[in-house]
Amino acid sequence: MTSKRCAACKQLRRKCPSNCIFLPYFPPNNPQRFSYVHRIYGASNVGKMLQQVGEHQRGDVADSLYYEAYWRIKDPVYGCVGIITSLHEEIYHVQSQLPKVQAQIDLLYQNGIYTFDP
Repeated sequence: MTSKRCAACKQLRRKCPSNCIFLPYFPPNNPQRFSYVHRIYGASNVGKMLQQVGEHQRGDVADSLYYEAYWRIKDPVYGCVGIITSLHEEIYHVQSQLPKVQAQIDLLYQNGIYTFDP
């Protein structure tokens, strides 16, 4: 017998109604997803946030809450901001290397070492 309760209702030990707001976004096969969100925001607050947005946006809201909660648990000080900062630094580093690489490619073209055949 398979359970039709969502991860939220399973964790909260309650019956999952047919119109459960959590069911589409916290499926029973991924209980950790709701566990992270519940630990950071609380089930009541998550339910309120999902109800405040249109149905077409709820999936994005649930995903965002999950990623923010996941990174807050992994890095309690910086959370997802730490990851964003790290990615910005990586982009800056790669962008600063790009002119050097382009200059090297130009030098190879000028010396006839490299030719481009599309």
